[in-house]
Amino acid sequence: MNIEQQIREFLTGQSAKAYQVFGSHPVHKYGQDGIEFRVYAPNAVNMQLVGDFNDWNGWNMEHQTHGIWTIFCKDIPQGALYKYRTTTQEGRVIDRADPFAFHSELRPGNASAVFDVDHYHWNDENWMAQRNKNYTRPMSIYELHAGSWRRDTEHIPANATPEEQENGRMLTYRELADQLIPYVKEQGFSHIELMPLTEYPFDGSWGYQATGYFSATSRYGDPYGLMELIDRCHQAHIGVILDVVPLHFVTDFFGLHQFDGGFVYESQYENLRYTEWGTVLFDYTKPHVLSFMKSSLDFWINYYHIDGLRFDAVSQLIFKNGDPNAPLNDPGIWFLKNTNFYLQQTYPNVMLMAEDSSNYIKVTAPPQYGGLGFDYKWDLGWMNDTLDYFKKTSEERKENLGKLTFSMMYAWNEHYILPFSHDENVHGKATIVQKMYGDYEGKFPQARALYLYMAIHPGKKLDFMGNEFAQLREFDESREQDWMVLDYPNHNDFRRFRQALNRAYCAEDAFWRREYDPSAFQWLDCSHPELDACAILRQGSEAAVLAAFNFGDTELEPCDWYGEANELPNQAGGFYSRWR
Repeated sequence: MNIEQQIREFLTGQSAKAYQVFGSHPVHKYGQDGIEFRVYAPNAVNMQLVGDFNDWNGWNMEHQTHGIWTIFCKDIPQGALYKYRTTTQEGRVIDRADPFAFHSELRPGNASAVFDVDHYHWNDENWMAQRNKNYTRPMSIYELHAGSWRRDTEHIPANATPEEQENGRMLTYRELADQLIPYVKEQGFSHIELMPLTEYPFDGSWGYQATGYFSATSRYGDPYGLMELIDRCHQAHIGVILDVVPLHFVTDFFGLHQFDGGFVYESQYENLRYTEWGTVLFDYTKPHVLSFMKSSLDFWINYYHIDGLRFDAVSQLIFKNGDPNAPLNDPGIWFLKNTNFYLQQTYPNVMLMAEDSSNYIKVTAPPQYGGLGFDYKWDLGWMNDTLDYFKKTSEERKENLGKLTFSMMYAWNEHYILPFSHDENVHGKATIVQKMYGDYEGKFPQARALYLYMAIHPGKKLDFMGNEFAQLREFDESREQDWMVLDYPNHNDFRRFRQALNRAYCAEDAFWRREYDPSAFQWLDCSHPELDACAILRQGSEAAVLAAFNFGDTELEPCDWYGEANELPNQAGGFYSRWR
């Protein structure tokens, strides 16, 4: 396809490969090698290329049709920093980062960087050939923030931030691979989920307020470093899911906000432009914005071999302002259906996941059947009800067992992921173990019961870093996890319990083989709320697993309330949980 056709597809909302045309690309032109820069700036009066290669003095770009500006430059090295200097219709001169840059200057700088992403040599052919959407496989996801899982406290660079000088420097992508992969394997997780890595200016946003939708954050190294991390995960049989943010972007004026002095990526109407978080909404009524985001998601799958995308804040794309009582957000729904249909057709083995807090139906149904086209939806109702139950006293639980049983009323409506994510470990909510009722010693057996209940409940599993060893301190992006607590028996024993539970979950197909078959799930007993007790049976292809729970503070004999052993199916593996 020639460039003119690719540009037409971009402008009409049909492109998912716009990154092949826009940004900076090595080319052979006019008999010589160089870099061609191309940018869409329809409202600009003039555009210049500035960078460290011309002492930030402008080189005029050629204005082509439809608001496209381009320039070919020789002798531009890999890693060269650049921006587009824009003259607006009002006569203002502003410098902007490249919306399609593949790499970026390390914060607090915000220039784009020339980077040829085409020459990493992958070694994950076996993984890529056998990966799928995991409907009939176990999936236990370890969510983490790359900058605070672990820190290096010994090798602090001279340009480290004050936080890094105090708490240690962030690991590079390659260093993260060295430490993270063996740990995840040891703990028995099948996948990792990385909080957003699209370039972002402020550490405290955790990546959810982005500027570079094609640029892996330079905090941890260059694009090849991230590719190596993912490649090595795949060679170790660990899948990689990336958190993406298609709803909004930051207001920082070096980025997309009023990019060329006009409203290229956002609405021209102020009441439709901003979010409650002080960010700017993408305007999906504009076809080129649809192409931009669809191309970004394609890029991460295509170039980084990502196995799954977790879409942030989907309810905001479904309903205006995310309010289920408000009108439907028709442009947002169209974006989801159009993009997911394309991704499902193009990458049929890549998972698409919705973080959706609404009751909108058919989130995980195909667009051609009226759905949004996701493969999985986070079950935030299950998460809220379950944690609310475990916060209660034993006496209060007697009247609230329905908090646990209600989820099975809708468990078959969608394909669900059961999440204990970063959102449940911040902002004064307390960590998962801290949410358990009672004193320090009493929290651990309750947390064991909680995670056993999570394992036996239909749905894939997701847990945030630190939860696996019962971290007590809330997530702080500036500090590594409190690994020192593993010196205390309660925490190390809890880590070993989680390890054993993960391995049992992956090994016993009754936990996941018939995930979407209602006949494979059975409440053996949930009719004794006065005992804080229940029992669950899951059937697999050849065997079954029984989990019996006593969520109260009175010791019970299991057979007194879930039936005689000879009434249970043959070959049933058993678990029994009592928290005090």
